Amino acid sequence: MVQVASFETERKIIAILKVLSESTEPLGSIHLARELERHGIFLSERAVRYHLRITDERGYTQPMGHDGRTLTERGLEELKMALAPEQVGFIHEKLELLAFHTTFNPKTRTGQVPINTSIIDCADFAPAMAAMGEAFRAKLSVSDLVAVAPEGEKLGSVVVPKGKMGLATVCSVVINGALLKAGIPTDSRFGGVLEVRDSKPRRFVAIINYAGTSLDPSEQYIRARMTTVQETARTGHGKILANFREIPAPSRSIAQEVLDSLREAGIHGVYALGNTSEPICQVAIGLNRVGMVLLGGLNPVAAAVEAGIEIDNIAESGMIEFNQLTSFWKLKP
Repeated sequence: MVQVASFETERKIIAILKVLSESTEPLGSIHLARELERHGIFLSERAVRYHLRITDERGYTQPMGHDGRTLTERGLEELKMALAPEQVGFIHEKLELLAFHTTFNPKTRTGQVPINTSIIDCADFAPAMAAMGEAFRAKLSVSDLVAVAPEGEKLGSVVVPKGKMGLATVCSVVINGALLKAGIPTDSRFGGVLEVRDSKPRRFVAIINYAGTSLDPSEQYIRARMTTVQETARTGHGKILANFREIPAPSRSIAQEVLDSLREAGIHGVYALGNTSEPICQVAIGLNRVGMVLLGGLNPVAAAVEAGIEIDNIAESGMIEFNQLTSFWKLKP
């Protein structure tokens, strides 16, 4: 029978789930008690064990013998739902943080870049790669540089589960980061579904403002099957993932130099760059501002999902060293 707990107990349970979600290994009560202190929650080992009995009963955690507990999929889902009310605007803050942590230098091709992580069943990995090929070939991604990791290894902040393969794609926030390092502030307005005609961006047909959501727009659009990336890659007509940014108009020429440098390094995420105060893709632009449409880094993954392959996506999943990336075309099925 699932126990009914007080608000204070529920708060502590969520804190335990959060600590477990950040660990690559099972954690015991001693380690959990120590980590909880960093979150401002002070529990004895005995109290931690009491709360773990509740999480076990609810199916949020799984005992791993003397090694401690690990978080289950049900526990991860509970954690996401519990944190949602306090995370409205979280995505916008996350984008800014990743941009700040981007250290990539396109001239030396060194430093860290932000990534998205996709989790794929090992049996589906080869078919998924085949389905992504057309999107990469059509340049509908931020870059054709990727990273792959087997079960137990990390991509960004994500640990690849047992029986799965992890695929990291370059996140469009790398553009924000590169511009920031050049002294250009970027306003991330929204993520959306972009209609493409004759291989050119036409208009956004769906948008989610970053400041008003706790969920990544691209993840939601892929889950809702709102893209036609495969069709776009083949015919030049369809709907793809894209993001909208604004920069100050006086910085446009400097921004163009940065974007050219990124392109030479294999990052071609800018789909359209507007002119001062002129609408772009039917989106109004503020005074002395320039609009910019960025390709969604998860477009190739969306193509694989369109092909019927189940993939779990974690957008903006962390950072990776640029030298850990390799060309998609060099991957072995």
